[in-house]
Amino acid sequence: MEEKPMRILVADDDPVSRRLLEVWLQKWGCEVVQARDGAEAWAVLENPNSRPPIALLDWMMPEIDGVELCRRLRRREKEIGVSVPVYVVLVTALVAKRQVAAGLDAGADDYMTKPCDPEELRARVEVARRFVKLETALAERVRELEEAAEHIRTLQGILPICMYCKRIRNDEQYWQQVESYISERTEALFSHSICPECYKKHVEPQLLELEAQHQSTTDAPE
Repeated sequence: MEEKPMRILVADDDPVSRRLLEVWLQKWGCEVVQARDGAEAWAVLENPNSRPPIALLDWMMPEIDGVELCRRLRRREKEIGVSVPVYVVLVTALVAKRQVAAGLDAGADDYMTKPCDPEELRARVEVARRFVKLETALAERVRELEEAAEHIRTLQGILPICMYCKRIRNDEQYWQQVESYISERTEALFSHSICPECYKKHVEPQLLELEAQHQSTTDAPE
């Protein structure tokens, strides 16, 4: 199956920078979604059903800057409980360690300095793609396990069982055989057999009786 292009949000108020990033990313097989400022970027990111899995956010943008976008995005993801968070790369001309730390503390996964070097960008985007693929595969596996767990129902509490016939009283106050009661509430299947004690108590006497009848028939005079 052919792999779908990875969708990437490019948010930058500079049209030249935005276009340059778009050309490079498309060359590497990515699908680009553009935003001209922080407000447009947020409109894309806040929708969990349509947002791209990777976002390249300019630090300094009108309306909402890249750092504030990261904060809002992480709060939003926490509120709705997303399984795969957006991988955010901040693109900035600010290179001071204090400023870089502020961006990472806000929720960014990586950062790049302007002007972007195409080879460095390609490498960082590849890291982001691997991260998204791994997180998506993990989320899918978790979903499968949760679905499997939903099918496994367990019996809990005290079961009223007859001390003579061993039938169980169900929630509707009817008495059921143990097999049918458990089958309705679990995924268990029954394979009937005979334990040694029951064999001696029930089966052996019947066999002996049949053998005796056969012997008496054989010994009878013609």
